Amino acid sequence: MFALQTTLRMKINSTHVFYFTLSAFLDTNMLSYFFFTIVLFLYVLIIGSNVLLITVICVNRSLHEPMFLFLCSLFVNELYSSFGLFPFLLAQILSDVHIISAPFCLLQIFFLYSYASVEFTNLAVMSYDRYVAICCPLQYNSLMTSRRVAFLISIIWLPPLICVGFTVFLSSSLQLCGNVINKVYCSNHSIIKLACSDPTANNIYELIMTFLTVCVPVSVILYTYMRILQVCFTGSKQTRQKAVSTCTPHLASIINFSFGVSFEILQSRFNMDTVPDLLRTIFPLYYLTSQPVFNPVLYGLNMSKIRTMCKKLVLRKI
Repeated sequence: MFALQTTLRMKINSTHVFYFTLSAFLDTNMLSYFFFTIVLFLYVLIIGSNVLLITVICVNRSLHEPMFLFLCSLFVNELYSSFGLFPFLLAQILSDVHIISAPFCLLQIFFLYSYASVEFTNLAVMSYDRYVAICCPLQYNSLMTSRRVAFLISIIWLPPLICVGFTVFLSSSLQLCGNVINKVYCSNHSIIKLACSDPTANNIYELIMTFLTVCVPVSVILYTYMRILQVCFTGSKQTRQKAVSTCTPHLASIINFSFGVSFEILQSRFNMDTVPDLLRTIFPLYYLTSQPVFNPVLYGLNMSKIRTMCKKLVLRKI
């Protein structure tokens, strides 16, 4: 009888949701234009820096090496995530009503979640490339053939897009009892928390997807860097210098992204009412905005080949 009453109550309370309200936007009044300017500047900076580096790598045949092709894939992913976040965020900052249609919300979830999955997979493939270059330098050209590189790039993109696509499909089939999301963008876990129907399948699949798209790439990164450190400790000074020059920006990118994702997971899973509203708004955006801003700087400044080609391209235009 209790189960029947619960089921009836769920059916009565559940409605077809046509839009969601994003409640984490702060009432900034005149400061809206100030925040709009900052976000617009970041968006222009992200587009300009990433497009510049993608152009440099594509135009110069001397950079058509596995390491730079994987970097190009990374920069494309930064543009991909920015396209899914910034235009909508800029419009919402100047809007008085912070709502988003249900289909667009699901589309944004697909963009942002697939970005995070592709980012981890891309960083894992780059760590594997550095492992082969440092630990097996004589076999590098025979191992990292053009066919192998194409296969690895397809691994970077296809599995995350398929996994996240199925996640969005499961979320779209949920019956919801509310439409308020306490964020400035849509997140899958926020929609699951609004569900009246049983979200067990969504939670189980989310755990499986997290294992495949986060835990597996992180395991690959840890294993490859353990082997790289082992070679550095027993290798020559030249090997250590090569490892430091090529792995430092990669490690910095991994640590930065892992920090942002960790805070996003903590905020989604635990009560963060004690954290100030401004921080609760800014920190979830950190992992979506920091990589597109910092990665071009990290790799553009640390890799002499890219730095030299960027100077030539800019001077040629001038």
